[in-house]
Amino acid sequence: MPIGQRVPQDKINLRLILVSGKTKEYLFSPSESAGDISQYVFDNWPPEWEEEAVSKAEILRLIYQGRFLHGNVTLSALGLPTGRTAVMHLVPRESLPQPSSQEDLHRKKTSGGGCCGSCSCVIL
Repeated sequence: MPIGQRVPQDKINLRLILVSGKTKEYLFSPSESAGDISQYVFDNWPPEWEEEAVSKAEILRLIYQGRFLHGNVTLSALGLPTGRTAVMHLVPRESLPQPSSQEDLHRKKTSGGGCCGSCSCVIL
């Protein structure tokens, strides 16, 4: 999207940033998913990104607010407002890291390795 042009009220302007720092902006509907976006960018790869070209769309991953997006997550599910610009990183990566929940993190901290096994200790 040209600089200075307004974002249509029914679209989200997505500014994608490569690891190299190169950026490109695309307009997407809120209903489009991370997988749709990766496929679109792959099919319309910018000439100025030629050095970073990948062999298939499936290895393009979007990162938003520090998290890898799974292919079926839509822009609207992320709460991105229409008529505005959002920034995401675009990286080539074969597989996604396993999602971790707070419960898993808590379980790792409290199981094994503690002074009392599975119970909690209180020192007064």
